[in-house]
Amino acid sequence: MDIVERYLGEMELAIRALSRNDVRRAVDALFAAWSAGRRVWILGNGGSAANASHIMADLCRCTQIPGAPRLRAMALSDNVPMMTAVANDTEYAEIFVEALRTHLDRGDVVLALSGSGNSPNVLRAVAYAKENGAAAIAFCGMPGGRLAKLADVRVIVPAPRIGQQEDGHLILGHVVSLALRERIEAVAGETASVSAVAG
Repeated sequence: MDIVERYLGEMELAIRALSRNDVRRAVDALFAAWSAGRRVWILGNGGSAANASHIMADLCRCTQIPGAPRLRAMALSDNVPMMTAVANDTEYAEIFVEALRTHLDRGDVVLALSGSGNSPNVLRAVAYAKENGAAAIAFCGMPGGRLAKLADVRVIVPAPRIGQQEDGHLILGHVVSLALRERIEAVAGETASVSAVAG
């Protein structure tokens, strides 16, 4: 069996093994943030930083429903000047938590992406978020590391390779964005119906 067949076969098995209930719990947490007008902060290193940007775009664009409030999401890994300033002046482990110290509000959600689940800068940001009244969602690789234990909601991609774990996280981003849109659409439709009856 060549690497093409092996990689794709392993990926297929990982997606089949994903906990659908954990994915739904992630959607619930994001919907709660949207309902309360809170923000979603997304973060990760390396390929997970790129995935954070992609997921942010999907959460912001794919969930837009005419007449409904917009979900406000931001990828902390997009702010390269801030990250490099903090890393240079203090330490790399502070690059995400420093931004949260400025912007995080109680009731916000932090979505942390990490294959290993043990990146110090990710763990520090999630710990700070939880200490300050925010919810934490983790998209992890297998077995999830310390991040999976720290987060309120965790979705673990049970794949052996880091690339497959990152592939899975991007799929999760698409799934939760579509599921969240469906939830928002239902609420917007109910609101429109009530307004029509009241009018």
